[in-house]
Amino acid sequence: MSQFKERTALVTGGGRGIGRECCLRLAEQGAKVVVNFRSNEAAADETVRNILDAGGEAIAVGGDVADESQVAHLVERSVRHFGPVELLVNNAGIFDYISHDETTLAVWQRTMDVNLTGLYMVTWAVKDSMIERGFGRIVNLASIAGLRPRPMCIAYAASKAAVVSFTQSTAEAWANTGIRVNAIAPGLVDTEILDGVSIEARQRLIDSTPLQRIGQSSEIADLACFLLSDQSNYITGQTIVADGGRVMLP
Repeated sequence: MSQFKERTALVTGGGRGIGRECCLRLAEQGAKVVVNFRSNEAAADETVRNILDAGGEAIAVGGDVADESQVAHLVERSVRHFGPVELLVNNAGIFDYISHDETTLAVWQRTMDVNLTGLYMVTWAVKDSMIERGFGRIVNLASIAGLRPRPMCIAYAASKAAVVSFTQSTAEAWANTGIRVNAIAPGLVDTEILDGVSIEARQRLIDSTPLQRIGQSSEIADLACFLLSDQSNYITGQTIVADGGRVMLP
């Protein structure tokens, strides 16, 4: 299957977890993949090796999405190596499972810088070429934390609620340009984010999930590829929840 053949895909935070699975899925389906990372170069290089070993095309490019000059470098490298970015997965993000007393201004600002402003800067760095070419597909990683109260991750939840709004507004703004923008709101997924959640709290979350399990990164990546593909051509501005049924609960 090569539905993304000759397309250039950029995945922020692509070295691990959901980002890595998105990179692998996109490459399997023919995309030329730019694996972005902030600090874990080894993980990004491993993702690239996996793609190259399978016969795909990929490069790893470092860059903090919260730094404007590094975002410019990231996109410039992507374009120079593979051509204009046509498929964008805004996956990079940070998460703190902390009380309101621990949610300092520094925590708040860094969370917003990465999860929201970083998403904005990467999107703005590629949108003009998408508009010029009349084609673009963007998937933003939100969270069910942005849809329900989350007293133990106030900054994170607020940032992800903003991602939902950003997705809706940009989708409408660019609806007549050939660009589609959608978001995914995962629930509990087996990634490094769970490292900050205790075993007891993790089990409570599983117990409150109708499907009674943790989601897999590959399941979120499959949904991202669907939203980037022609199979979803009539879908834009939507936030698709993938959470084992948790947001159905009161």
